[in-house]
Amino acid sequence: MTAMLEKTLYTGKTRTTGGRDGQGTSSDGELAVRLSPPGSGRPGSNPEQLLGVGWSACFIGAMRRAGQQLAIDLPDDVAVAAEIALGSTADGGFALAAKLTVELPGLAGDDKARLVEAAHQLCPYSKATRGNIEVTFVIP
Repeated sequence: MTAMLEKTLYTGKTRTTGGRDGQGTSSDGELAVRLSPPGSGRPGSNPEQLLGVGWSACFIGAMRRAGQQLAIDLPDDVAVAAEIALGSTADGGFALAAKLTVELPGLAGDDKARLVEAAHQLCPYSKATRGNIEVTFVIP
């Protein structure tokens, strides 16, 4: 089932040239990133790193919202470490897998689990990837 926007809240606009050997910029000039293929040793970020940063930031926002709904105070030092793996598939194509390590210091284990599950239901990145790639959560 495809989620349809009822109201657009924000549209991020970017332009990328050169693919994995290029650069990407945002229309407002706040983002300018040099790109390089993973493992190339050349300066620049890669799309997997950018996905990890974007998803992590969004997921923290979703945990804030979920925390309000569940009456769980999010710790000030909350963090999400993302590992986005790029790999080959049996049919000769490529796919992604994600591992998100969610750090919620000071919270009880059951509150951590409830918060992460609720955020995973709210986060637009989680919704976009659900059922499309393998996603694993680690909650230390």
